[in-house]
Formats: sequence, structure tokens, C-alpha cells
Amino acid sequence: MPAVPTALEFIDIGVNLTHTSFAADRDSVIMRAQRSGVSQMIVTGACAASTAAAIALCRLHPARLFATAGVHPHHASEVSAVVLGEIGVLARAPEVVAIGECGLDYYRAFSPPTVQRHAFARQLELAAQLGKPVFLHQRDAHGDFLAILREHRAHLGGGVAHCFTAGITELDNYLELGLYIGITGWICDERRGAHLLELVQRIPADRLLLETDGPYLLPRTLTPKPVSRRNEPQYLPHIAAVIARARAEPLATLARASTAATRRLFALPAAPPAPPGD
Repeated sequence: MPAVPTALEFIDIGVNLTHTSFAADRDSVIMRAQRSGVSQMIVTGACAASTAAAIALCRLHPARLFATAGVHPHHASEVSAVVLGEIGVLARAPEVVAIGECGLDYYRAFSPPTVQRHAFARQLELAAQLGKPVFLHQRDAHGDFLAILREHRAHLGGGVAHCFTAGITELDNYLELGLYIGITGWICDERRGAHLLELVQRIPADRLLLETDGPYLLPRTLTPKPVSRRNEPQYLPHIAAVIARARAEPLATLARASTAATRRLFALPAAPPAPPGD
């Protein structure tokens, strides 16, 4: 992995730190991220239980970790008035900076489309009620996703198209809605993500956000690759370097712009000083 100047600051807007693959060394993962310049991270909530776990983890690392609160479309069948009430309570925690991960996923379709659309709309209503941005997921459902977003957009306080992997039509639609765009290590995959090398040039600097989506989407261009094949936030600067080269801009410029955009969208404070020994 090419060396990245440690003076640069990055924020990982989407990492599944409550995933079981991090159970044995979660504190070390967070420390390695800090040493790599990743000063803050947003831990993704995908259901009521993972949201509660994310908030508990954030409380162990104040002002460094933040959380989203929501129900992923894979879990949309679990959404009921009771679950929505639980998410509503969790979302009011000061550590929660966005509602989600929410949206539509017709690719795997673990929940029926009608159920997914209902769960998505209810979470957009919650985001509008609380004045928090949305952390959005969409796969093979662009038409319905866009229609629901357009219906609610006027009442929302912004949002990010998390883990964007789609094409120019989807990108332009999202930018027209004022969404921020989250780019992951998918851009490092020459088999599936090469089109992103061109598309990231179309994203305004003040709306381009960075994420690992760890433990998933380990960058294929990373060398040497970890034996575990697990992605983690310390690799975010590698992803940023690939994006910066594609945009023909200095890495420092990308780091500053994406960090500022992340703090603006999610209302994050400045990162605290690194602990002694970092």
C-alpha cells in the first residue's frame, strides 16, 4: 500500500464496526485507523439491534465514532410500529448523526418490494421529523428509489448515496436531488468498478464522501492484502488516493474537501486530539 502522509485527515462515513469479524480486535482496528489518518468514523446501523450496538460502541469513543440508526432493506420485513418506535428512540441519541442504512434492494430481495418501499418511506419521515440526514442504500431499484426520494426530498435535511456503484444516469439523478455521493473501494475493482474512475470526476468536491464499508469491499489494488481479506478503516487513505488520481487532483485537496463535506452533512465536531502513543 503506498504511503499516505499522516498529516492528512480522513473520515470513514460507513463502516460496519459491530460486525462479528471485528469482535476480537475492534479496539486495534480503531487505533490503526487513527494512525492512518482516519480521525473519525460513522458506524452503520442496519436494524434495531445493530443500531443499539453501534451507539454503545460510540459511547466508548466519544467524538471519534458516530452512528446511523435505521433498518436496511434486507430487514424491511422486520419493520413494524414497534420496531419503528425503537428506531425513533435510538435515533434521538446524540451519537446518531443520520437515519439509515435505509433504501431499496431488489437485487437480493430478502424482503418483498412493497414491504421495502413502506419501510423506506417511514424512515424518510423519521429523518424529516428529527432533522437528520439519511444514509441511503439502493441496488437494482433505481426507479422506485428515486420516486420515493423525490416525494420526500423537500422535507429532508440532506443525505448520501452510500456505496455508490451505479452509472451516469443514477449519479446525475442523485446530484440533482442534492445528495452527497459515498465512494468505496469498489472503485479499485477493475472487473466491476472501472467505470467509477470516470464518474468520480463528475462529483462536485463538496459532495464527494469516502467510505470503506468494512469489513466488506476490500480494495483489490491493496498490496499486500491482509490474510483475513477483511476491509477496515485504515485502508480508507488507499481508496482516497485512487479517487484523487482519477480526479487528477492532489490527495491533500481531496482529503480536505471530503472531510469538510462530511462534517457539514452530518454536523460532526472536530476530531479530538489523538491519544498519547498514536
